[in-house]
Amino acid sequence: MLVLGPIGFTAPWLLWGLAALPVLWLLLRAIPPAPIRRRFPGVALLLGLADEEQEADRTPWWLLLLRMLAVAAMIAGFAGPVLNPEVRTQGGGPLFVVTDGSWASARDWSKSAARIAAAVDEAGRSGRSVAVVSLTDVPPGGPVFAAADAVAEGLPAIQPKAWEPAEGDMARLTDELPEGGFDTLWLSDGIARAGRAELLASLMAHGAVTAVEASRGPLALGPPVYEGGTVSASVLRARKEGEGAAEVVARGLDPAGIERELARAEASFTPGDGRAVAEFDLPPELRNRLTRFEIAGETSAGAVTLADDALKRRKVAIITSGAAREGLELLAPDHFLRQALVPTADVIEGTVGDVLLAAPDVIILADVAKVAEVEPLTDWIEEGGLLVRFAGPHLAASDVGRDALDPLLPVRLRSGGRSVGGTMSWGEPKALAAFPEGSPFAGLVPPDDVVVSAQVLAEPGPDLAAATIATLADGTPLVTRRQIGDGQVVLFHVSANAEWTSLPLSGLFVQMLERLAISSNAARPKAGDLAGTTWTAERVLDAFGALGEAADLPGVPGERLAESRVGPDVQPGLYGSGDRRLALNVISADRELAAAEWPAGVAVEGLVVAREQPMKGWVLTAALALLLVDLVASLALAGRLRGVRAGLAVLALAALLPGMAPRGAAAQDGGALDDKVLRAAGSVVLAHVLTGEAETDRVAEAGLWGLSEILFARTSVEPVEPQGVDLESDELSVYTFLYWPVTAAQPAPSPAAYAKLNRYLRSGGLILFDTRDADVAGFGAASPEGRRLQALAAPLDIPPLEPIPPDHVLTRSFYLIQDFPGRFDGRAIWVEAAPPDAELAEGMPFRNLNDGVTPVVIGGNDWARAWAVDESNRPMFPVGRGLGGERQREISYRFGVNLIMHVLTGNYKSDQVHVPALLERLGQ
Repeated sequence: MLVLGPIGFTAPWLLWGLAALPVLWLLLRAIPPAPIRRRFPGVALLLGLADEEQEADRTPWWLLLLRMLAVAAMIAGFAGPVLNPEVRTQGGGPLFVVTDGSWASARDWSKSAARIAAAVDEAGRSGRSVAVVSLTDVPPGGPVFAAADAVAEGLPAIQPKAWEPAEGDMARLTDELPEGGFDTLWLSDGIARAGRAELLASLMAHGAVTAVEASRGPLALGPPVYEGGTVSASVLRARKEGEGAAEVVARGLDPAGIERELARAEASFTPGDGRAVAEFDLPPELRNRLTRFEIAGETSAGAVTLADDALKRRKVAIITSGAAREGLELLAPDHFLRQALVPTADVIEGTVGDVLLAAPDVIILADVAKVAEVEPLTDWIEEGGLLVRFAGPHLAASDVGRDALDPLLPVRLRSGGRSVGGTMSWGEPKALAAFPEGSPFAGLVPPDDVVVSAQVLAEPGPDLAAATIATLADGTPLVTRRQIGDGQVVLFHVSANAEWTSLPLSGLFVQMLERLAISSNAARPKAGDLAGTTWTAERVLDAFGALGEAADLPGVPGERLAESRVGPDVQPGLYGSGDRRLALNVISADRELAAAEWPAGVAVEGLVVAREQPMKGWVLTAALALLLVDLVASLALAGRLRGVRAGLAVLALAALLPGMAPRGAAAQDGGALDDKVLRAAGSVVLAHVLTGEAETDRVAEAGLWGLSEILFARTSVEPVEPQGVDLESDELSVYTFLYWPVTAAQPAPSPAAYAKLNRYLRSGGLILFDTRDADVAGFGAASPEGRRLQALAAPLDIPPLEPIPPDHVLTRSFYLIQDFPGRFDGRAIWVEAAPPDAELAEGMPFRNLNDGVTPVVIGGNDWARAWAVDESNRPMFPVGRGLGGERQREISYRFGVNLIMHVLTGNYKSDQVHVPALLERLGQ
């Protein structure tokens, strides 16, 4: 291929015909010999006569130029011109494909994967061996070059990770690069990091390096910070040129436990600044519900930050044996408790019965001996509550827990108390012993000045050792604990004031409360606070920012978690230890992003390359148009176009020229989109949301083809061919029905797309959400698809939902059905909830439910695979086994027919005119 600027020619040898143009010019320009003049008197008789036809003695220059251009266009057209040709270089050695494979690569991973596949395919056609390595998963031993077809089979396994390449891994790859020359294609995420320059220098020493980088730099979100009643989150950018802005969305649980958008704030960048702050002023009720923050429109783990206990103020009820006397507040049983808890928790007061109505997280009884509401308090503990009791003079003087184990105490108590360090005491005040392994206080260091002078004693028994979580230096239990149902009761055998111990005067007191999850520090725990603890991963983030199950990941030491460094050994996500939750995010608080820089010897390409566009049709069309103009001009010069003829010729030429545009021209200027919209507006079109996964989109299209065929054969509805819908660019209002297959890694639409979706739902549209997981999960977040559905649907204006009732209009809009299977015959589907006043009307067998059309139908039965047919109109996928499976497929088709008839007719089958026929069909 010959490439001249942005245009290439597939048959460049034909361009030699342009060299003949000067000869053609001379031939057309040739003038016949001048005539000999002879005077003849009879010539006078011819004067005044006009010739009907004229012939010029020479061709005008402009007409010659027109003909030359037409011939040149024909030569260039047959030479195969191509706009933006793909230049395929035939390398002489192996090709090494490197991708950063980090969270920053996830946003454009579909394009990166396509670029890698194209490079491997091109290398295969050139007979080059290939090696592909992701820097977040460097194989031991370095890259291994193999045949391109063998490498292509393993490309789907290469996926981005939720962490970044480690400096050590890049150094190891640098040392293990094979000898000899090879070219490198590096798909960069656009972020500079340590170890990258050394690897790049080594690759350049082996051969040519080409970098591929997205035109839009990555954005990241720092961990949230709560300070002064405001929650703030920092947005980071790698490219600091110019101004910019990003929207940060705060998500949390609604009262029904579904994650929704709670607030949204904008962060604005100034030129040269790589950090902007989004601030949220949230009341405590909303702040306690926060689960995550994310940058709108970004689908990467770095654009997501998870919320943990640092943002939540626990509701703590403190109940004492009586009010402190005036001027003696320091001696009050609850004084030091309030000092420790007020900065980090919402403290409430009242009787036990009153505070239980407020649903506190923790109840503290400070020197309270007897509790009247034993049964309700026990029920509260069994449901997961934490009861913390402190001893004191009242508890020591009572008989509570002496004869038998009290239901609100962890151990039996001995009569009286223990006094040390005073007159007639047992000895000197006792210091605290080191906290044992397995204790929630493990890792904390008791100060030497913390001593105990009095306490209540636990009755020795076989279960005392297991219940003890802190002791004095002489082994006497200091803190005991007992599990009751899902909750627990904890007893400090000392008072909560400084009367019996100096513990409330020390910082250890606050740390022990924090370890028991009574208080929560707004600052992230430090390594010393986490020392000796073990944390278990509960949910982990993937590279695309989706939360998934942690499976069987091992426990993580608190010291490692305090490093705030993610990797394959400690993945980003939520970690738990007892009642405490700690979020490990991709971006640490002190992180800054810097853009990757490339030396002069590295060619840098964009991730999206302009598509190759053939120009042959256009150029030949232009040549034909020039010849038509030449024809009209020649007739005009010959005198054959006069008056009406001239006007008709101009009109015919004007009519012919637009129709000569090659096919596909409309698509290049937006005409195809208009045709798509017009076709959908004038017909019934079943559409599916494009997910970006080729196989899922193919199955969805085949499924809607099958359902369209059934509708055409059994009803008066005549759908045209289904269409895939791009939520970002396509107009949705013209579509009758949208089928949305939910995938675990599906990116979230932009705010503009969500606005279109909400308009579509409000105007009567219907979306069928299909998580396709009914074979493995129940409704909700039990599968990655279910959790992704919650995230995708959160910004939508969806009304309250309920499992479809037996008398819903959807059960009788065409067929009478009560089951809604797809490929799986799983859980019930969910539709818009009925209004509270929807009651059975007199003489009507059904309630008047959903007077319009339910805007969404949610399920996971994989309807597309049950409906899907191939080109021969045969089912593509099996459903069940034998006749039972085919019966299930039939019911699935009937559900699809009812769904389409429901969206087309609404409450038509709720009208009284259908009551007799329905009663007859139902046998009533």
